[in-house]
Amino acid sequence: MVGDFMKLLLHICCAPCSIMCIKKIREEKIDVDGYWYNPNIHPYMEYRARRDALRSYSEMIDLNVYYKDVYGLDEFTKNVSRDISKRCDYCYTDRLASTVKYAKDHGYDSFSTTLLYSPYQNHEKIINVCNELSKAFDIKFYYQDFRPYYREGLEEAKRLGIYLQKYCGCIYSEEERYQKRIERERIKEEIDKEWQQYKKENKIEDLKK
Repeated sequence: MVGDFMKLLLHICCAPCSIMCIKKIREEKIDVDGYWYNPNIHPYMEYRARRDALRSYSEMIDLNVYYKDVYGLDEFTKNVSRDISKRCDYCYTDRLASTVKYAKDHGYDSFSTTLLYSPYQNHEKIINVCNELSKAFDIKFYYQDFRPYYREGLEEAKRLGIYLQKYCGCIYSEEERYQKRIERERIKEEIDKEWQQYKKENKIEDLKK
């Protein structure tokens, strides 16, 4: 293992997801650097919060990270808006291709990604994209299933006070995250309007305190 992967570039989606990935890679005695490129994170304040969280954490663990600091709302939405159901395909490929290109150009012999840590990502799709890029750029793909360490990493992030996001990243995932809340609020508003109308029609007054 160590002989095959000596200098690895790790695509990092966020600080919390990187904790166990970096720990496990370092346990293999592999020299690992980080790569930040996540134009899928919106809005800007969320993007900045995640980026700055990684900057702080990387200093804590003495991790070198290259930042391709691109807030890509326009470009991202332009590429996925025609079929948002396939937005993750574009998102994975765009971020990982950038990682692989940087790794190849800067003398790394392998690459990987913290996307392999989350149980909420499409694990098989990520593996397929990485394998395709590995062949296309002639660079090794370091695979490890980091998902079993998800809870441990989450608890460590909480202990360290690292910023924890509430949704995957893009505006579409934010909508999905809050859709249930939005629906509950909409139903409540409709019920309130119907009740107010019913009281008016039946001359029902609110009880006075």
